[in-house]
Amino acid sequence: MIGIFILIAAYRYYAGLAGRFGKTKWHYGLLALGVYLGTQFVFAFSYGIYAGLTDPASLDDNNFMQFSALNLVGWVLSVAAVWGFYKILEDKFRKESLKKPAMEIEEIGKKEL
Repeated sequence: MIGIFILIAAYRYYAGLAGRFGKTKWHYGLLALGVYLGTQFVFAFSYGIYAGLTDPASLDDNNFMQFSALNLVGWVLSVAAVWGFYKILEDKFRKESLKKPAMEIEEIGKKEL
């Protein structure tokens, strides 16, 4: 349930970023979902490999549907990945918006064909 709330928040967070810079909102919202779910998948897969190598019998006892410290770590890592990717996109969009007026200035006086 907490994961669903994180997904909704990540979608809205990225869609807001896209809206501020004039991009398509739902594309970046889906990107946020992909970053979150991808991080969750990589973390769970890595933990499964680690648990399988160290104690193969422990794989039968794991229940990922209940609240545990393992789920908490996965959520924290996923939120950190979503936030980090958000900052990277924000910096990229800011750099693009600074370059945009210069490109428009160069086109002043050019003839249209």
